[in-house]
Order: sequence, then C-alpha cells, then structure tokens
Amino acid sequence: MTSDPVEVTDDSKTVTVRKDEYGKGVITIEISRPENRNALNDQVRSELRTAVTAVDDSDARVVVLTGDGSGGAFVAGADIQDFRNRDVNEQRRAGDSPRVYEAIADLNQPAIARINGHALGGGCELTLACDIRIAVRDAKIGLPEITLGLMPGGGATQRLPRIVGDGKARELIFTGEPITTTEAARIGLVNDVVPADELDDRVADVAGTMAEHSAIALRFAKRACNVAYSTPLDEGVEHERELFHGLFATGEKNEGIDAFFEDRDPEWEW
Repeated sequence: MTSDPVEVTDDSKTVTVRKDEYGKGVITIEISRPENRNALNDQVRSELRTAVTAVDDSDARVVVLTGDGSGGAFVAGADIQDFRNRDVNEQRRAGDSPRVYEAIADLNQPAIARINGHALGGGCELTLACDIRIAVRDAKIGLPEITLGLMPGGGATQRLPRIVGDGKARELIFTGEPITTTEAARIGLVNDVVPADELDDRVADVAGTMAEHSAIALRFAKRACNVAYSTPLDEGVEHERELFHGLFATGEKNEGIDAFFEDRDPEWEW
C-alpha cells in the first residue's frame, strides 16, 4: 500500500488529525471544543465527518478517537441548544445520512475510543461506534436523553444491546442514569479502565499492537465483525469465509507464515 498523507480542510476549527502519536500507522482524531466540553454541534459533526473520510481513504492501520482533555470530557453529548431550536423537519434534515456515527463504525480501520473524560449522550454513542473502548477511571458514561424528553438518536438503542445485553441496555436508556467506567468495564461496555496517567500508555499498547499487523487483514477482519451486526449467523459465517479466502490472493499470508517459520517480524506490503 502506498503512503498517502492525511488531509483535512485547513479551516477545521474543532477537529484535529495527528499521525503516529500512538505508534506508526496510528491516526488520532481529536474533537476540540473545550469551552463546551467537546459537545457535538453541526460544525463538529461536519468537521468530524470530513476527518473520518480522509482517514478512511488513507494508509492508516488504526484510528484513535478522543476529546480535547482540557474540556474535562471525551464528549459531553450533543449541544442541547441546537435541539431546542429545531422542529421535526429541521431535525430530519440535520440527521440525514451520512451521519458521523455510521462513518466511524464503517471505517476501514479498527477504531479505539480513548475516553479521557465523561462520555454522555452523543459522546457515548461515538464510543459505541468504535471497535474498542479504553477509559480513564474517574469518567462516567451514560445516555441522559430520556431526562430531556428525548431518546438516543445516534445508534445507541441498536449498538448498546449488542454490547452489554438487552436488559442492561434498556436500563441505561430508560433511566438516563450515567455509570462509572468501572461499572462500564464490568458489563462489557468498555474494554479497559486505567488511571488517567496510564491512559496514553494503554492506548499506545493496544493501538501499536494492532498496527503491527497487515492492514488488509485488519480491514477484512473488521468487515467480518461488522457483518455480524446485520446478518443471520449462517450468512455471517459465509461472508467471513469469503473474506478469509480473499486474503490468500494478497501475498500477506505467505509473508506472515514465512516470518513465523523464520522467527522474524513480517514485512507487510499492506
């Protein structure tokens, strides 16, 4: 795979993209609106979609999504003022696809949510769109939309039950009560919880380990996992088999096996 620079619009005010911060081949996308605790408004969503599209088309192997730490939150939710000023038709237009949640979920690369603060509402839904979630110990995660006379609208009613089970998902959605990241780890909502001063090391460890592998193998594996969301078991297994067979046409399989027998690190073409 040829190396392509990650390009985003120069006038992006709320989203930054950095290369190799957590290892070679790892791209970091950071939401930065600290004065509003990184809350999602139309500008953030638009700039985040632009950044995700640019990364999706790049040679990155892994993506890390995080929030500006000075805001005290990963993403504190949607900008509620936006909702207050919209009627149903305006909200339908604002919510037209492609939405940022699906753009993240459909990334070619595995995505890690670096949860460096509270992840509430739309912020929680951003983490659900990622493949792996690593959180600091003193953060909270939740879906408070019901307390505003609303409900989750960024995919939580569909993704959360698949991650934590139907009963616990309904409890979190219907009560609107946030939970600690320690509790989130217990129910499988996050993969790991660490002290704040260990967060970057843990993210770098996970992202760096994944980025050592063949990019095309990572992409095929993610594609197979995503299919499990939307197809019956037998169709998903058939799709996985076809993707597995497809890797035999890339040359990566031979390099990986040769490196194993020669006791060396593989040199991936992809």
